[in-house]
Amino acid sequence: MTFDDVAGIEEAKEELREIVEFLKDPQKFSRLGGKIPKGVLLIGPPGTGKTLLAKAIAGEANVPFFSISGSDFVEMFVGVGASRVRDLFEQGKKHKPCLIFIDEIDAVGRQRFAGIGGGHDEREQTLNQLLVEMDGFNANEGVILIAATNRPDVLDPALRRPGRFDREVTVDYPDVVGREKIIQIYLRKVRVDKSVDAKVLARGTPGFSGADLANLVNEAALLAARRNKDSIAMAELEEAKDRVMMGPERRSLVLTDDDKRMTAYHEAGHAMCAKYLEHADPVHKVSVIPRGRSLGATFSLPEKDRRTRSRQYLKDMLAWAMGGRAAEEITFGDITDGASDDIRKATQIAHLMVCEFGMSEKLGPRVFGEAHGHVFLGRELGRDRDYSDVTATLIDEEVKALIDEAYERAMAIATTHRNHLDAIANALIERETLDGEELDLIIQGKPLPDIFGKEETEKAADKTEKPDKEPAAPPKRTPDLTLDSPKELLT
Repeated sequence: MTFDDVAGIEEAKEELREIVEFLKDPQKFSRLGGKIPKGVLLIGPPGTGKTLLAKAIAGEANVPFFSISGSDFVEMFVGVGASRVRDLFEQGKKHKPCLIFIDEIDAVGRQRFAGIGGGHDEREQTLNQLLVEMDGFNANEGVILIAATNRPDVLDPALRRPGRFDREVTVDYPDVVGREKIIQIYLRKVRVDKSVDAKVLARGTPGFSGADLANLVNEAALLAARRNKDSIAMAELEEAKDRVMMGPERRSLVLTDDDKRMTAYHEAGHAMCAKYLEHADPVHKVSVIPRGRSLGATFSLPEKDRRTRSRQYLKDMLAWAMGGRAAEEITFGDITDGASDDIRKATQIAHLMVCEFGMSEKLGPRVFGEAHGHVFLGRELGRDRDYSDVTATLIDEEVKALIDEAYERAMAIATTHRNHLDAIANALIERETLDGEELDLIIQGKPLPDIFGKEETEKAADKTEKPDKEPAAPPKRTPDLTLDSPKELLT
């Protein structure tokens, strides 16, 4: 494996390519008095390619490469971990210059405690030995250590200091250009149809890691094999995307006509708001096919990755989230629990706008409460309350005001364009899935294309040209059940 097999993380590749150059031609860098880095720490979320980068370095460097996991040092017997560290670096000294890769180093490099309670901590002794081997009294020249972790917040500060890990390289989620390159790499390993467009797939997978994209292509390959196809088409890739994001279709779930109608109007409300909100992302597909825990979904296809989000964009996202509930109330005069996830996401966005983004006119640009959570796991463990009860009441009022305003906007859109809302809902009941182009046709008052599709129309035409044979009955076909990846409101 080489750097050509790694895509989407160009900055990290450049940093590590320099390490390879150090090993191939050390005099080029040492002639001015510089020293070769002793360690490189790869940090980033799971699945972004940290271990893959290490494999690429091993293929590019053409030097001895030792690989071990952090948990391999840990043993129930006292002293074994420290002994294994010594043995590993002894092997490195015999073959220097060389590379040593430790995967999941947080298993052995976790921050040391004060020793309260006594006893012998085997893991701490292992860490102490690792610290000494990296940059102790007898430092190991020519042995470069590369380590990977998705928990940099728990590593011991002594391990992360310059002289031990001179460089910290963040391997983050790929952007839309990176995702396109990653998809192209994995598509080269399978047989694909000419209709496959990697750019469309990249736009529809915001927040996907490299491992997610690899799984997507693999699922599509398995799906095409089950259908006895000779190659993977775009339909298999989009259905695989849905499977990765939301789980398989719930074919055994039979909805009543009332439930299906309610779901259709709910999703039509989301689609209507997305169409008529200026800053919302374009709608890609709307579906009332049960999948995972959801009875239906409205998905968007962002035109580009957003690095910043304006207040108006977030307000439009709130109105979009409220669109389903508004459509239910206008159409049926009643509401259901189907909007529970929409309400949860809207509340989160409104709370972030007030407490972290400083977008409240009453409270101003202030942060209320400091969150404590894992850097890459996205879990908020707690929040220190640093404001009074009066301020807490104001925060609640501002959050409520934002959500109430969004609900009123969603109600106004659904009321003003009630004829379009009914048309979209009826089309969903009939077809179960609508794409963005079909939504535009409905809003423009134009007829939708034949539900059987182009292939069936051509087959029917071929059969009508041969009157000597008995005309065949029109083929029965289930409507296209593909969806696009869901747009996470908090991404």
